[in-house]
Amino acid sequence: MGKSLKGKELGVGISQQTNGLYVARFTDRFGRRKSKRFKKLQECRQWIADATYIDEHSDLENATDMLVDAWFEYWIDLKKKTVRPNTVRNYSERYERNIKNVIGNKLLTEVKPIHCQKIFSDMADEGYKTTTIYQTRIALYNMLEFAKENEVIITNPCKKSVKSDIGKPSDKKEALTIDDQRRFLAAAKGQSYEYQYRFALQTGLRTGELVGLKWEDINFERKTLTIERSMEFRYKVGEWRVGPPKSKSGYRTIPLTDEAICILKAQKEKNRKLKVIDKEWADTVFLCRKGQPVKNSTYDTALFIICDKAGIKRFSMHVLRHTFATRCIEGGMTPKTLQKILGHSNIGITMNLYVHITEEEKQKEIDLVAEALKAGVAI
Repeated sequence: MGKSLKGKELGVGISQQTNGLYVARFTDRFGRRKSKRFKKLQECRQWIADATYIDEHSDLENATDMLVDAWFEYWIDLKKKTVRPNTVRNYSERYERNIKNVIGNKLLTEVKPIHCQKIFSDMADEGYKTTTIYQTRIALYNMLEFAKENEVIITNPCKKSVKSDIGKPSDKKEALTIDDQRRFLAAAKGQSYEYQYRFALQTGLRTGELVGLKWEDINFERKTLTIERSMEFRYKVGEWRVGPPKSKSGYRTIPLTDEAICILKAQKEKNRKLKVIDKEWADTVFLCRKGQPVKNSTYDTALFIICDKAGIKRFSMHVLRHTFATRCIEGGMTPKTLQKILGHSNIGITMNLYVHITEEEKQKEIDLVAEALKAGVAI
């Protein structure tokens, strides 16, 4: 078992070089040694998990004669064993909607960079946002890289020269201002999911974590909650899927504010008054009037109605998480503590994605240094 530069155990077949890169190594069933370097430990672990599983279970005879459609089915079936269901769903959606029509009927060995570029260019012409095009690139690159690593193709045609940073710019997700937050909460008063929205603003939970929260996860005495799962409703099959949090860092214990405790107690009383609660959901914290969990998308739909009532710009559930993070930073919380509460794997995600300094905060900060900026010289 390899160790990091700091002496921490990294896992079987993984080590860290003096330049900081992580290296994964294993020997396949034919005795061939394989290795790959990564900047991030999480990516390194994922690669060696995929590679060893594939080595044990795959049969790649005559793969060079495969159409891309057949290769995708083979690849995605293996990915179902090694990645989260949401990742499989995203890969499948991007393939069916954007990749299949361009290269699905081609031989895998005939796919060139120009075909990859056409996928992204077509998406840009159809009005897709840059973020969605980039997600498509991830699916395409990983599918073709798997073929390269298994020596079905010589090189991955989805090269750096293939441009995917095209398309419409994504709408910037900004935290609510304090004023808009107050107006939103006032408009949410008495609404069906008021407690859920208030609780998200007190804890920064992801929607799936909120939906899957159970009473057994709450410790009222210690004023903490533990995240053990994420839950979503799968409309295609008409059933709930309960799975692990988004990442290993998603497993966490969150301290609760007095306000959060009050919300939970109010929700418990609300549940007690429900006429019917399905036995399956008896321990679920946030239930609808039918005694069942609230579907993830339903929260966004109800949010829009409240936003319109409050006279503020519509936003999604994820903005409540943004807002929680921003209020925490404004209140003086250290980024490292916030990282742990939000369940991020590294501090960069916390700082780059979730901490949006509001206009009020910028003005407040500039006012603090206004005198110093004058350097003692008045006009």
